[in-house]
Amino acid sequence: MSNPTYTVIFYLFAAITVFSAAFVVFTRNVIYSAFSLLFTFFGVAALYVFLSADFIAVTQVVVYVGGILVLLLFGVMFTNGIMQTGQKSEVFHIIPGTVLLVGIIGALLYTFYTSHGWMPSETTLQGSIVERIGFETMSRYVLPFEMVSILLLAALIGAAFLARFDKSEK
Repeated sequence: MSNPTYTVIFYLFAAITVFSAAFVVFTRNVIYSAFSLLFTFFGVAALYVFLSADFIAVTQVVVYVGGILVLLLFGVMFTNGIMQTGQKSEVFHIIPGTVLLVGIIGALLYTFYTSHGWMPSETTLQGSIVERIGFETMSRYVLPFEMVSILLLAALIGAAFLARFDKSEK
């Protein structure tokens, strides 16, 4: 990634991601926050492409933009209480959040400048990344994969139980 054009494009997508993420956090309008989350998700996907993680970039777009963000936007737009013009979200805890932000940026910069070998290697992987992920998931990591699927199933059953409509309470 020594080409200056790639560097400029990388910084452009990084700036889009950071500024849209800041807009998500600091805006008081829920609709604007949800739409700027779209730019944040696409910016993260573009950064994954620059990291040569094409499968994760496509997964980012399909899962987050195609699933979660669309669900969030429909939920916000179909909720009557949020669509009132007087309803705004408040931003609290600015000082602790700023201190935490400065601490995390300081730790990242310290790690960036003190570590050696942070650059990606010049060796290329053999075969398809998707094939490699599938093979590793179904061979070496099959037990954790199945445990996570059982955990997600239990969480789904618990959420359905908590959200069910009880006629006996009315």
